[in-house]
Amino acid sequence: MDMNSLSPSESLRADRFHRCLRPAAACVISLYAVLGGGQIAWAQSTTVDERFRQATQAMREARLDEAAEGFAWVIAASPAFAEAHFNLGLVREEQGKNEEAIASFQKALALKPRLHGAHLFLGVAEYRLNQFDKAIAALRQETTDYPSDANAWMWLGVAELAREQPEEAAAALDKAAKLAPDNVDILYHRGRAHLLVSKESYARMLKADPKSWRVHQVLAQADAEAGRHEEATAEYLASIELAPNQPGLHEGLGTEYRMLGKMEEAEAALEREVEIDPHNPVALYKLGTLEVERNNGAKGKALIEAALEQNPGLKQADYYLGRAEMELGNDAASLRALKRAVSADSDPETLEQAWYQLGIVYRRMHRMQEAEQAVATFQKLKDEEARRHLERVEKKRRAEAAESASSPGPPKNP
Repeated sequence: MDMNSLSPSESLRADRFHRCLRPAAACVISLYAVLGGGQIAWAQSTTVDERFRQATQAMREARLDEAAEGFAWVIAASPAFAEAHFNLGLVREEQGKNEEAIASFQKALALKPRLHGAHLFLGVAEYRLNQFDKAIAALRQETTDYPSDANAWMWLGVAELAREQPEEAAAALDKAAKLAPDNVDILYHRGRAHLLVSKESYARMLKADPKSWRVHQVLAQADAEAGRHEEATAEYLASIELAPNQPGLHEGLGTEYRMLGKMEEAEAALEREVEIDPHNPVALYKLGTLEVERNNGAKGKALIEAALEQNPGLKQADYYLGRAEMELGNDAASLRALKRAVSADSDPETLEQAWYQLGIVYRRMHRMQEAEQAVATFQKLKDEEARRHLERVEKKRRAEAAESASSPGPPKNP
């Protein structure tokens, strides 16, 4: 397994001394409390407290050798100080000394079994040593003790991925994503886990029945997503031959025909889909928009309105209704629909075209000033999209040039 793909996030590395550690003041509530009732002189207490504070500051500033020396001194003076063992473990882990880190985390947990973060970083250190079963046990304990810790759930998912258990990984990463929905590292690992679950499911399906229409459907969808529309069309046809009345297949076939510019074939396939499943709003909508593009405004409008009755949230519906009304000569109705489209639609291409069509409607209504404004807005959006396209091309060119000029470095540690 490629362990590089499971490397920890840089954000977790950078923040572990700030977010996953308690500040020194919070850790050292009372030296008497952490010393198990032992008596030490006040001067020694002040010295230990100060050395712990200094070591923690050194750790935060990445002066790791100084931090390790300081925490070791504190532990020698106060062997029952769980947080000092924990912080020393964090320093050792950052230094790549994972065996020593594990020993420190275990000592901390022996003193404080529910010390927040100890099971988490114990699991991370064991993960780095490819001790996946031990890592998972530690990380599960952290999620049990602190179920709202998104990092713990993420690392549990990462460890399950390393153990080649994508379903368990997906379950853990789903929980992490609920707790931290915008964390890009969680989203990356979650997507990877679900992709592996999907691949595994398809592999089982192929093994169970390699001649199933479902196999052809999956291949068709994969070809369509990759832009291989001829191949996708062939797979949909093969699937339909085995299951001619299966809902969804003719819709997919019609979509692929449309991508290939075969409008008559697309219309026939979508009409057949509507016959098989008259309550499929997406098929109704696709057929309606196709009719609008073929200048059959009356039929297109009826189909789109029928689709909207079942699913009012269909995207770009106002744009196509505006075009249908325009084809029927209903300029006022077209104007209302297109104005809704330009105020609500977020698809750049549709937004451009909606403003263009608005310009035509205004002109037909002899509202020339508004027509000029609509066309000017269309041109502005078109120019902005052209500029963004050029920027993407230039960015890609620079990236390819930099990649070709640089030599590959050593692989990063997981």
